[in-house]
Amino acid sequence: MSVEVLDAATIFNFVEDEEAFNVSICDRFANLDTDHDGLLSYAEMLKELQSLRVFETHFGIDVKPDPGELAHVYDSLFMQFDHDSNGTVDLEEFKGETKQMMLAMANGMGFLPVQMVLEEDSFLKKAVDRESITTRVTTI
Repeated sequence: MSVEVLDAATIFNFVEDEEAFNVSICDRFANLDTDHDGLLSYAEMLKELQSLRVFETHFGIDVKPDPGELAHVYDSLFMQFDHDSNGTVDLEEFKGETKQMMLAMANGMGFLPVQMVLEEDSFLKKAVDRESITTRVTTI
């Protein structure tokens, strides 16, 4: 984990950079697709869904959610990714829903910088890293 400063533009620019975004999506999808069938089952997606950390923390301490509520939230999130309701998520569904989630997050953030704790392999961390590299290249 690392503490990073980002704003909506960081996320928008990452999503708009099709090459960087697609590489990140394809890498994550391949990592999650443990049986290498080109589809993500609920079991394969569960780790990714859990990393979204959809439950509140209070002063940095995770709230212990009800297991039934947690299962319902993960089921609902999986259904959001599974656009054709066939019980699996293909690469295009994964890419499309991830893009929508990131854009929704950016729209909710605004353009004032926010300090966040990010997982090293998260899409937000990749967005921050991409911005850092882009900024260095343009200042040289």
